[in-house]
Amino acid sequence: MVSRRAFLIVLAGAPLAACNNTHVTGLPSENGSASWYTGTMPDEPFPIPLVDRRYLPAEYLAQTVSYLGRERPGTVIVDIDQRFLYLVQGDDTAIRYAIGVGRQGFSWKGAAYVGRKSVWPNWSPTSNMVKLIPDLPRYASAGIDNPLGARALYLYQGGRDTLFRIHGTNEPWKIGQAASSGCIRMLNEDVFDLYERVPVGATVLVRRSGRYRA
Repeated sequence: MVSRRAFLIVLAGAPLAACNNTHVTGLPSENGSASWYTGTMPDEPFPIPLVDRRYLPAEYLAQTVSYLGRERPGTVIVDIDQRFLYLVQGDDTAIRYAIGVGRQGFSWKGAAYVGRKSVWPNWSPTSNMVKLIPDLPRYASAGIDNPLGARALYLYQGGRDTLFRIHGTNEPWKIGQAASSGCIRMLNEDVFDLYERVPVGATVLVRRSGRYRA
């Protein structure tokens, strides 16, 4: 059988996001991760753990920045190299969020759109993952331990699920890193905010080396 630790490691890399200032219970204790959290914000069916921002560089905090691109308001720009996601606002600004991206060999670029959205999504492995690890559990319920986090935006191309997502994370220390199998990770509170702002059908441009086209 796959250990819980190995299971969480595999899940975290899978392709497929008023406050209470009390200690958060029920969080995974791997690598002392509970110390990363300072409280929760209300949500259903689970409260969203809030990361202690003292652990993060100031530029990783969600913020409005100048943006002079030509994209239409409401477009989501994922910059693989900078490790930032931008939501274009239309007044020469964008809301910028820090992200984690795919590790070397798993990064990608291109144009997609939000095909569907999910609150506290469940998880199932892809067929390729099952081939690599036959004993891998076939399902993980939604919750704080689930590496898809509090929200997920599913990226589609031509009516088909690309298996890439923009989602939350249970490993906030990996924001700013290239560590996933291609999915875009965000802090849970940030993906919650993005989820509320971005409708199904929104354009998502994932660019690398300054381009999103080959």
